[in-house]
Amino acid sequence: MAFDAGMLACMIHEIGTVALGGRVEKIMQPARDEIVLQMRTTQGGKRLLIQAGCNNPRIGFTDAARENPMQAPMFCMLLRKHLTGAKLASLHQEGFERVVTLEFDTRDEMGFACRKYLIAEIMGKYSNLIFTDENKKILSALRIVDFTTSALRQVLPGMTYELPPAQDKEDPITVTPERFAELYAGYPREKSADKFISGSFRGIATSVAREIVFLATRHTDTPAEYVRTDALFDAFSGVMARIRENRYEPTLVLDGTKPIEYAYLPLTQYTGMELRRCESASAMLDTFFAGRDREAGLHQRAQDLLHLLSAAESRIRKKTEAQRAELAECEMGEQYRRYGDLITANLHAIARGSDAAELTDYADYREDGSYGTVLVPLDKRATPNENAQRYYKKYAKFKTAKTELTRQLERNQSELEYLYSVFDALSKAETAADLTEIRDELYRSGYASRMKGYSVSRKSSTPVPAKFRTRNGYTVLCGKNNVQNEYLTHRLADRNDWWFHAKNVPGSHVVLQCHGEEDPPAEDFTDAAEIAAYFSGARDGTGVPVDYLRVRGVRKVAGARPGFVIYHTNWTAYVTPSEEKINRMRQK
Repeated sequence: MAFDAGMLACMIHEIGTVALGGRVEKIMQPARDEIVLQMRTTQGGKRLLIQAGCNNPRIGFTDAARENPMQAPMFCMLLRKHLTGAKLASLHQEGFERVVTLEFDTRDEMGFACRKYLIAEIMGKYSNLIFTDENKKILSALRIVDFTTSALRQVLPGMTYELPPAQDKEDPITVTPERFAELYAGYPREKSADKFISGSFRGIATSVAREIVFLATRHTDTPAEYVRTDALFDAFSGVMARIRENRYEPTLVLDGTKPIEYAYLPLTQYTGMELRRCESASAMLDTFFAGRDREAGLHQRAQDLLHLLSAAESRIRKKTEAQRAELAECEMGEQYRRYGDLITANLHAIARGSDAAELTDYADYREDGSYGTVLVPLDKRATPNENAQRYYKKYAKFKTAKTELTRQLERNQSELEYLYSVFDALSKAETAADLTEIRDELYRSGYASRMKGYSVSRKSSTPVPAKFRTRNGYTVLCGKNNVQNEYLTHRLADRNDWWFHAKNVPGSHVVLQCHGEEDPPAEDFTDAAEIAAYFSGARDGTGVPVDYLRVRGVRKVAGARPGFVIYHTNWTAYVTPSEEKINRMRQK
């Protein structure tokens, strides 16, 4: 679902209802393309998020906590200088475009009252956030656009702000029935009607266009020749009336527990799926984008780690393939040993200078009392005894190579398993501190030469595992990477606590704390096992096996990678993790 002009109108109505007249207390830029305005409103403190990236651009209130960098970027510092203490005077949508202008009453350097504008362009990969003075002169922008980037429109400090070039489409809010019928009459009848809606009118997402056609025909892909003009216009005008009259119904479409779509009206086209009405559009977007924002932020901040791990995995796999090919050649060693034995047993029958000899194999005794023969290649320049010694040397060489290659293949497999555990830790990383711990771990594990410009932290902070609360109030701690796993299992946990880990897959160490009390009820064991299954490589599986035992039974292997442990006596539970349940148990 694209954040279309209708969704923007919905958000502007919600923001205006809550924050109009509110004062800006703090300004943060947690990511390159994100600005958060901490505001004091009539409903208390609110965080207004403006996301101007190419992946999930939007505007709205958010309850999701975001970690800020130690050093604020220049754009953030400029906004702090001009807008801290400013009051939101108004906000409005520019036509039916995905552009919103926020007007702030503030004071200049001399203390005189003035007005400043923050203009958010929510336009996919062309999204931007532009800050101007009261004359609409650009002071700065999140993304500077010069002549080398665009010949149509530049966004440079000192220039006067101009709206993006208008699309060659109609305004759906003001279109008349006659104009609608005229446009529809000229549309190819064999094409689907939803393409007419999204292609003829600006600011309408494809999912809303399909919903309009569904309301008119009970199908989403009906060709235009089967849709009457009056029926299509009635459905179209009904949706536009919602926007004109601010009658929004923020709705999430869920496939099981996974949100797959959202809109400012119920998307009834998704039959068989749950349509969940949300209390506000901001809450809806927080729910929909929670996982996506985390993954996008992780991918952006961990590019170096992902590249390093991918390159290491590729290198090890290529090395493993070459070594397996060499190991297959080593199977010839037994054949060479046999040739040496045959030559030694038949020295008297081999003529010097022969390039081959058919020799009796005394180990191949047959029922008729005869022995089998084997044709053995020879070097005619060498004596029979020298030929035998050459075959024995080849056999010894392949035997040694086979032993060493087997050992190297085991090391390769061990390193691959370690890399998979780090990949798994990256998928669970939530903060910059988590990524720092992973970088330190890789540095200490021998990847320093491949991490140019990085040095391990001299004063490593104490790892902070994730905390959960079971249904009966017991605390469960979960390591999010190998460093946290090591700290949790061998330093933080009591020896009588219960330890959980998904069976035979990379995953977190999970500890159910007992504090010397009696064992928790069975349902709390199930909760801890589900947490271990969810934070593992089998999180999407069903009936995931999870091993559990007392912490005192878990042993660290000397010289092993961080987080690597062994255990022998354990029980196994089979659980199916639920993201919704895990989130309910999570302690902030």
